Amino acid sequence: MPPEYPRSDERRRMVEQQIAGRGIRDERVLDAMRKIPRHLFVPAPYDSDAYEDTPLPIGNGQTISQPYIVALMTELLHPEPTDTVLEIGAGSGYQAAILSMLAKNVITIERIDTVAALAKANLAAVHADNVKIIIGDGTLGYLPAAPYNGILVTAATPEIPAPLKAQLAEGGRLVVPVGDRTLQELFVLERRDRFIEEHHGGVRFVPLIGEHGWKEN
Repeated sequence: MPPEYPRSDERRRMVEQQIAGRGIRDERVLDAMRKIPRHLFVPAPYDSDAYEDTPLPIGNGQTISQPYIVALMTELLHPEPTDTVLEIGAGSGYQAAILSMLAKNVITIERIDTVAALAKANLAAVHADNVKIIIGDGTLGYLPAAPYNGILVTAATPEIPAPLKAQLAEGGRLVVPVGDRTLQELFVLERRDRFIEEHHGGVRFVPLIGEHGWKEN
């Protein structure tokens, strides 16, 4: 990946004011957020607002999460350089691009073909060569590469999908918004012989559609 993309001043300001300024302390996460050009993952005409602390539309009823939430979920995941991480909900690929700088391998599942194609193009543009995109039902996980050191879910589920819990490695962490279609709470599950549960406040995500999530309208 080239050392610097355009709009670097905006990224530095985003990290300083919106992310570090709100309590994110993991230097690896902060560095990744400074380097990955969020504006390349936001379609026009919304790309002009790419470094504002807000979710933005990416088409097909999907959104790119606000930068602070991306940073928070990444920090809660605790990805290490030797990890294999599973992401549920590729969207435009931004979260996967951040993870690609922090983990050895990233697998991201996207159910909508056109959104997966967008993510693939965006990830190629930033040379995130350690990311594999799977088209399918994310609530089922991806058994061929399991178990995972970390699983990050970027859509809201009424309950944590059992296949994801089953595919989490011992010592691994699962970050997922759980609740109804309007408001959710950010959960972290850590697998230590049993599942240890943490709660990290209210969030709002698009619904996770699939066999172990919400049914499509």
